[in-house]
Amino acid sequence: MNIGIDIDDTTFLTVKYMLKYADIFEEEISGIPSNRDSFGLIKNRYYLKVLYGWDEKTKFNFFDKYYKNVLEECTILPNADKIIKKLKEDGNTIHFITARLMNIKECDTEKITRESLERYNIPYDTLNLHINDKLKFCKENKIDILIEDSYETCKEIMDNGIKAILMTTKMNMNIEDKEIVRVENWNEIYRKIQECKNQI
Repeated sequence: MNIGIDIDDTTFLTVKYMLKYADIFEEEISGIPSNRDSFGLIKNRYYLKVLYGWDEKTKFNFFDKYYKNVLEECTILPNADKIIKKLKEDGNTIHFITARLMNIKECDTEKITRESLERYNIPYDTLNLHINDKLKFCKENKIDILIEDSYETCKEIMDNGIKAILMTTKMNMNIEDKEIVRVENWNEIYRKIQECKNQI
């Protein structure tokens, strides 16, 4: 199978570190101590603008200053490395598909991402960065199944005949959709992929 895997908050825990540095940055620009490390407030991918009230310029000033720190510090989700290795050993093709930003000052996103994957000896066939249209990518690269934390992306993928697995996060946990295949961890992901294989 051609398996597509998202990185942030699917393979690595990223939002926790994004909020850590966003609090630091907010205090720097406002002079007011900030502690918005409340996952319950996060309802969509635009959480930085929602939680902090930043405009686009301020948001990208934050990225220029702290995006590198976030990417370097984010930690792997439990068993993600072991399960991805097993999926590769089973003969699957692994494509990392992420919307991670490129062209951020003093931040080599590709280098940092590859180093993170190498640190955990995670095998993969392709690394695809700054992919904003994952449906287009999946169609063009014949992806059989996408593992993703964005409900909207999973829904779009499934509506176009491609299988998707939604990794449960604080951002999507309250969304009810019986058609969505939802998992809590990487061990469940492996079981769901085996089920999909048996259906082919």
